[in-house]
Amino acid sequence: MRARTLPPSRLRSSGGTPIARRAAVLAAVAALGAGLLTGCADDGKGAAGSPDGGSGGGRTTLTLGLFGTMGFKEAGLYTAYEKLHPDIRIQENVTERNENYYPALVNHLTTNSGLMDVQAVEVGNIAEVVNTQAAKLADVSKAPGVDKSAWLDWKWQQATTQDGRTVGLGTDIGPMAICYRKDLFRKAGLPTDREAVGRLWAGDWSKLVAAGEAYKKKAPQGTSFMDSPGGLINAILSSEKDRFYDSSGKVVYKTNPAVRKAFDLTAKAAQEGLVQSQTQFQPSWDQTIANSRFATVACPPWMLGYLKGKSKADAAGKWDVAAAPRSGNWGGTFLTVPAGGRHVKQAEAFIAWLTAPAQQAKLFAVQGSFPSAPAAYDLPAVTGAKNAMTGDAPIGRIFAAAAKAIPVQPIGPKDQIIQQGLTDNGVILVTKGKSADEAWRTATKTIDNNLEQ
Repeated sequence: MRARTLPPSRLRSSGGTPIARRAAVLAAVAALGAGLLTGCADDGKGAAGSPDGGSGGGRTTLTLGLFGTMGFKEAGLYTAYEKLHPDIRIQENVTERNENYYPALVNHLTTNSGLMDVQAVEVGNIAEVVNTQAAKLADVSKAPGVDKSAWLDWKWQQATTQDGRTVGLGTDIGPMAICYRKDLFRKAGLPTDREAVGRLWAGDWSKLVAAGEAYKKKAPQGTSFMDSPGGLINAILSSEKDRFYDSSGKVVYKTNPAVRKAFDLTAKAAQEGLVQSQTQFQPSWDQTIANSRFATVACPPWMLGYLKGKSKADAAGKWDVAAAPRSGNWGGTFLTVPAGGRHVKQAEAFIAWLTAPAQQAKLFAVQGSFPSAPAAYDLPAVTGAKNAMTGDAPIGRIFAAAAKAIPVQPIGPKDQIIQQGLTDNGVILVTKGKSADEAWRTATKTIDNNLEQ
C-alpha cells in the first residue's frame, strides 16, 4: 500500500501511523486525488431513479471513498471487475490526506448522509469506527464469498465488534523489515549480505542501535545510520504485544514499561547522533532520501514505493532488505460498506472480490501493498516479487515471513494521537538538545492534553 501513512499498520494486530504521515506515504506511492463527494451516483443512463437502486436498464455505478493512492485503479482491478460484471461501473473519489478524509467520513457516518457505497478506513482509525460507528455499517462477514479464515486472524478481529459484527474487510498490512543501503554499509565496514545484516540485530532492538554505533565509527561523510527518531520508535513499538492500550481498552502508554523503554532507546540513538534530526514524510526528510543521507530505515513494504519516489535514479539497486530485530506492523486499511447505501449488496460483493487473495497479490506486485490474506503469500505475484530499489531481493518472501510473526496488539481509538505525541513532540526533541526525561515530559503533557486527561 499505503504505501500510506502510512504510514502506508499499519499496525497481525498492528500499529497504525500518524494520520498525516500515512496520507503522505499514500500520495508518494503514486510515484511506484479530491474530497469526499456527497451521495452515491449512477451513470445517468436511465438508472439513477430506478426502483432497484440503479441497476435496471443501465450500469450501476459503485462509488468508493478513499484516501491517498490505494492502488486499486493503478493495479487494473477496477477494469478487471468491470469486465467480469458488465453491469457495474467503478468510480473512486479520493481525498489526498487521511487527516482530511477521516473527519469528513465520521461526519457523514454520524449524519448518515454523503456516503460512498464503499468507504476506506485506515487501521489507526478502525478501533474508533468499530466502537462508535458500527451500527451505520453493514456486517460484511455475512456477504457471499467472505470467509474470515482467509484473513490473518488479528486483521479480521480489528474490524469486528464485541458482539461479532465485522464492519470492514482488510486490504493491506505493513510487516516490518529494515531497508539498508549496501554501498553505505560496505564503506562503513559492515556486512552487506542480508542474512548477515539481519544477524547483527536479531531479536533485540538495542542490537540495532549497537550496529548504528559501529556504523558511526566509519560512516561515509554526511550520513547517519538511520533516517529519523520517529521511524525508530515506531518500529520498536510496532513489535510489542502491548503498546498504548491494554486489552480492556484502558490507556496505559505512560505505565507500560515497553513504551518508556522504546522511548529511552530511541533517545539514546538520538543523543549519539545515530538518527537524523528529521520528521518523516516532510520535505526536508524527502531531501535526505534524494541525497542518500542515511543508511537504514524501518521498512514496511510500502516504504519501498516511497523510497523509489523520492530517490535519484542512481539509487536503484543499492538498497536491500533484512529482517527487523522483531516482527511488527506499520500500516493497513479496511473497506467498509455503509448500511444505508443504495447498492449495499453490490458493494459487498465488490469488496469481497477486491480483497480476495488473488487481487491482494496483484496489488502487492504492482503497488507494494502487502496482503492481509495469507493465501496470497504463496502466489507467484508475491513469491516472485522484486523491487527496483532492492534488485534481486525476494521481498515477497521476506515480508511474508515477517507477517506471520507479528504480535496481536490492542489498538485503541486514539492510537495515532499517542504515537504522534511520542514522535513529533517527544523523541525528535532529543536531536535538538533535550534530555530523554525532558522530551518524555513534553510528549506526555502534549498527549494528555490531546486526550483531555
